Amino acid sequence: MYLPEHFAQTDISALHDTITAHPFGSLITHGTSGLDANHLPFELLRNEGTLGVLNAHIARRNPLCSEVSDGDEVLVTFRAADAYVSPHYYPSKQETQRQVPTWNYMVVHAHGQIRFIDDDKFLRAVVGRLTKMHEGKQPVPWKMADAPPDYLQDLLKNIVGIQIGITRLIGKNKLGQDEELKDMRGAGQALQLESFTDSHVIGSAMLELARQRK
Repeated sequence: MYLPEHFAQTDISALHDTITAHPFGSLITHGTSGLDANHLPFELLRNEGTLGVLNAHIARRNPLCSEVSDGDEVLVTFRAADAYVSPHYYPSKQETQRQVPTWNYMVVHAHGQIRFIDDDKFLRAVVGRLTKMHEGKQPVPWKMADAPPDYLQDLLKNIVGIQIGITRLIGKNKLGQDEELKDMRGAGQALQLESFTDSHVIGSAMLELARQRK
């Protein structure tokens, strides 16, 4: 990933927060059939390993199980938010016309080594924690115990656990840090007026950075 220094996010805790808040990642691998990408919800154990550990599960029939081996290097990308930025959002555009469209975004790349875990106890723990995490927002959270035991056991037989020990974390927050303060603030305010959730997230992040630069 191209990463100019002024866009780099190097705070490990902040990178962990991004992964936790946006856990649906893209697992990129290079196996016997070439490049592949699988899109999965991940659990981050931030206090394990060097930089944390990612847990997930895949279908047993997924070719990933046979095309990638334990210890292979993989990459998982997590996208927090992104938004198109029009030149009209910059006050300086009205003065000089020297602005062009761009796209602002916040992403995290987690590099590591993959391991497959075909163990009922591990799978139940991971599925249970992921369920608790994401069902917590429901009025009446669903629990694994709500499903018939034999039905649940049959489903667990059809999945395989994966674990990725993170060896490198790279974060990029492209939020107009290379713009004048008035343009950074103007674009942030304009994005907050849009109807898209991502635009609000990016706009708020830009305004916070602008506040810190004052």
